[in-house]
Amino acid sequence: MGDIRTLRRRGAVALGITVMVAPLTVALGTGSAQAASCTTQTGPYQKQVEKFLGRPVDGKQSPADCKAIKAFQTKHKITPNAGYAGSITWGVMDLMNKQKAVGDNPNKAGKCPTDKGRIACVDLTLQLSWIQDGKDVKYGPVPVRTGRNGHETRTGLKKVYWRDIDHVSSIYDVPMPYSQFFDGGQAFHSVGISVWSPPGSHGCVNMTKKDAVKYWNTLRKGDDVFVYGRKPGT
Repeated sequence: MGDIRTLRRRGAVALGITVMVAPLTVALGTGSAQAASCTTQTGPYQKQVEKFLGRPVDGKQSPADCKAIKAFQTKHKITPNAGYAGSITWGVMDLMNKQKAVGDNPNKAGKCPTDKGRIACVDLTLQLSWIQDGKDVKYGPVPVRTGRNGHETRTGLKKVYWRDIDHVSSIYDVPMPYSQFFDGGQAFHSVGISVWSPPGSHGCVNMTKKDAVKYWNTLRKGDDVFVYGRKPGT
């Protein structure tokens, strides 16, 4: 009898979940099983997103629009990845546009010190980093992923104080390859996800493996690091 009552309770819970999910599916405009993973709703940033993706800019959601938006969201781990042109998706695209506009002169405003010799610069506002020597950019700029709200990458002038090529975080138990620590546990290191994936890291400066390897081979213990600006959303 106990097993039967358990099965009945489970059945009731399952039914309740089904009832809860059904209205959500309808609300997202997903009327068929095939469309369940792709919304038919037009988003508030539809035109901007269409333009970024090279789609016809008509400001109206289409199946092809949704497929392209969903693919972008999936690639950069933006959730939910239902193809909706919302603020988070457009925020990532807008940041990419701003990063591209910087070109090869990331320190045009002179905010990163040019009197320190070799130094790694981190612009939190644009989520960019580069290595310079004096006024000469030696590598970069490259896109990075810095600390999320509540785990912000701390600003100021610092130094690389420890390097560990095969580091594993003792706090989060995750690999941090090519780690170069510069401030109380915050480090440059590579990640296996998109560096544009929101909301951000736990304070480290995440990079692609290619860029992290280059930083590893270029920087040395004692080199300066300068972090400035403010990451959007923090």
